Amino acid sequence: MLAYVFRRLLLIVPTLLGIMIINFTVIQFAPGGPVEQVLAEMRGTAAAATAAFSGQGGDIQGNGQQPGALQSNNNSQYRGAQGLDPAIIKEIEQQFGFDKPVHVRFFIMLWDYARFDFGSSYFRDETVINLVLDKMPVSISLGLWTTLFVYLISIPLGIRKAVKDGSSFDVWSSGAIVVGYAIPGFLFAILLIILFAGGRYLDWFPLRGLTSPNWEQLDWAARIRDYLWHITLPVAAMVISGFASLTMLTKNSFLDQISMQYVQTARAKGLNERQVLYGHVFRNAMLIVIAGFPSAFISILFTGSILIEVIFSLDGLGLLGWEATINRDYPVVFATLYFFTLLGLILQLIGDVMYHLIDPRIDFDSRRF
Repeated sequence: MLAYVFRRLLLIVPTLLGIMIINFTVIQFAPGGPVEQVLAEMRGTAAAATAAFSGQGGDIQGNGQQPGALQSNNNSQYRGAQGLDPAIIKEIEQQFGFDKPVHVRFFIMLWDYARFDFGSSYFRDETVINLVLDKMPVSISLGLWTTLFVYLISIPLGIRKAVKDGSSFDVWSSGAIVVGYAIPGFLFAILLIILFAGGRYLDWFPLRGLTSPNWEQLDWAARIRDYLWHITLPVAAMVISGFASLTMLTKNSFLDQISMQYVQTARAKGLNERQVLYGHVFRNAMLIVIAGFPSAFISILFTGSILIEVIFSLDGLGLLGWEATINRDYPVVFATLYFFTLLGLILQLIGDVMYHLIDPRIDFDSRRF
């Protein structure tokens, strides 16, 4: 097992490199970069912007022109640069590091990331690592609660559906599962807001945020109640859309095991259905469900929570990534992609290790990758 873990750890490096190359390439072709974002803000206020970026009270002079003078720049690669002094544009490029070739910027990024140096945000006066650490508790809170409730609902429901396979309970519960699987979580979130957050009917829950503005002044019991009050609707929206797949996985896993020969043997020995189900079937059937917990958590944490955080204005990693993408804040975008990818690869490895711990008969040492 140790040899397999070592090989997988080595494989993380080229996998992470390939993913970063693809992401970096895609971003380069995306319209509107940070330079264009600044230029768009400067349109119509070039003289004031000159002073802001010069650092010398507006004393930049480009190509012999007077301070703040405009110059035609029709050959610029940036949209919105027409009429602005090329010296200003060049200084903005230097500020963001865009005066270097693309391949140089990429290798600089790789070297910094190898040392876990993610730089600073373009548009926030804060380092990327501090931003991520500040937003992470919100996303982890959402992910843990959602994963917990998804498993608490899906496993008992999947087991009962397997035991009652073909019954009326199985049929109508399958209908509910199909609805939950087909409708995205953000639509459930909007429906919950309309019904319970003052959107049109009841006003039982807050519309935004994870805590109230006066949270710091509350005692611990009140803080817990306030936190649970705020997180109820976001978690409910994510659970409703997330329990369907795991329920069907649990059901199918139990159905496969129930048809095995050892189950017939256990019944022939006189064991009742409860003893057969939980004494023999449960461990084998739950192997794939429990071992898949790391990948399920990472999926809920970094995929399912993005739109939920945006809809409920939860200041987590999903909202941070969304705002960074809209604002073309490349250090934040690339750092979060790097962190999510690395964490996802590590959790996949943890999932494989859990397979072996749950069932030692599974031998990964014979696998090459």
